[in-house]
Amino acid sequence: MTSARGRFAPSPTGRLHFGSLVAALGSWLFARSAGASWIIRVEDLDREREMEGAAGDILSTLDAFGLASDEAVVRQSARTALYADALARLARAGHAYRCWCSRSDLEPFGGIHPPACVAPARDRPPAWRLHVGSARIGFTDRVQGTQQQDLPRDVGDFVIWRADGACAYQLAVVVDDAAQGIGEVVRGADLLDSTPRQILLQRLLGLPQPAYAHLPLALGADGRKLSKHEAALAVDGREPLPALHAALRFLGQSASTERNVHMLLSRAACEFDAARIPRAAAVPPAFAAARNATA
Repeated sequence: MTSARGRFAPSPTGRLHFGSLVAALGSWLFARSAGASWIIRVEDLDREREMEGAAGDILSTLDAFGLASDEAVVRQSARTALYADALARLARAGHAYRCWCSRSDLEPFGGIHPPACVAPARDRPPAWRLHVGSARIGFTDRVQGTQQQDLPRDVGDFVIWRADGACAYQLAVVVDDAAQGIGEVVRGADLLDSTPRQILLQRLLGLPQPAYAHLPLALGADGRKLSKHEAALAVDGREPLPALHAALRFLGQSASTERNVHMLLSRAACEFDAARIPRAAAVPPAFAAARNATA
């Protein structure tokens, strides 16, 4: 297998919708077209937002769409020890610190956290934040092109371990991608802004930096990003072909007339051309066809 090993990492907060299908299919195409393996990781650290049964529903739907993980599915909720070890390493090196700041504490700073906690120690557990220092991170995205971010100006010191005792997304995803040997991270463009933070964490932890490709977001008819939290269009594995064809067209790929899911995916992987993926978010073409696949 090549260094382009990929993954899809859904959060179990609702059913798989068309935007998530685009992300899953896109990451699968990048990996398969490079002869790499593809795995699924369930990102279930936010237990308050998790919907009962959603993880199983997402996995069974992906399987019906021919997008099955090449390895056993990993759940972040079972990996806390790995994240705690990474936090301890960052703290020992002076890169992380305890912080009791609330949103109101940060209002005088425009919501951007300064390079130190500005709140008094309170009678509750603190969060942990990462010192970003003077970091300015640049990278080239395979879809979105050259990216630059000034972390102290645009982000500030950010949370890597939440006050409720759960590892924050930015640290967890970095630890997992390295532990699982992910060589290419393919996901929605809504996470493009998070990538410089993750690259900084990779550097501080001495972890390899994967390649990145951020796919265009699928919008609803109202122009808003499709979201599981907004009862957006769910896809149904009982009729996968209409939604698969729509997702391929959304990614700028040709959709063959194959009527078998696995044959369609095999042909799509052989003909995949990353250069044809559009950058901009859009309402999916043939959206009505995908709508026919809803429950």
